Amino acid sequence: MMQRIIFSSLLFVSTTAFAADGILQKDCAACHNLTGPAAQTLKEAWAKKGPGLFYAGNKYRQEWLVSWLQKPQRIRPAGMYYGDHIKPGPKGDEIDTSTLKDHVVLTKADAATVAAELMKLKPHDDLIAKEKIEPGAISKDEGEKVFDKFWGCMACHLIEPGYGGFSGPELYTAAQRLQPEFMASFIRNPQAWEPKTWMPNKEVSNGNLQKMVHYFEVLSKETANAQ
Repeated sequence: MMQRIIFSSLLFVSTTAFAADGILQKDCAACHNLTGPAAQTLKEAWAKKGPGLFYAGNKYRQEWLVSWLQKPQRIRPAGMYYGDHIKPGPKGDEIDTSTLKDHVVLTKADAATVAAELMKLKPHDDLIAKEKIEPGAISKDEGEKVFDKFWGCMACHLIEPGYGGFSGPELYTAAQRLQPEFMASFIRNPQAWEPKTWMPNKEVSNGNLQKMVHYFEVLSKETANAQ
């Protein structure tokens, strides 16, 4: 009896993994790097159609993946490489939405299956293990001062809809979708994760890095309350 239960469990796990791999290869592999390594040249980086998923388990919150895959909303307002999706306008560069494609939508069951499989992808546990997020809080005004006035991050990132830059991902939802240790690690050394990322390493002190992570938490709570 016990052997039958174990066999059934193994069969279920194997079948689920097979189903997830099928969806990933069919719907995701054309735009996302599922196996690594990260882009090693600028040409490769500019050609990316979506973020690398080969370290998804180090990066994302599983519950967010499940929700987002069922109702995807654009996180990078100008696409993965903004240079391909902007056009001149009366006030400068504008996003050319006609060049952007919608993300595939998954059913609840498929989203859960794919998210579970993605969470197994953790090649950078070593980088995550180096981070420790200290308990704390920060006001929105103080957080914005660190984020924008000290480091100028708003030039590339939105801190609320329509407010900030659009060459990078929005950050008012960052704490909803990203693990705090990943946020800290990526800010500390972006090139350790993506050698050809255009996000600079600004050598943020650990104190200010902690403040940024807490600031993202403030923004995400504010966004969640507004929904």
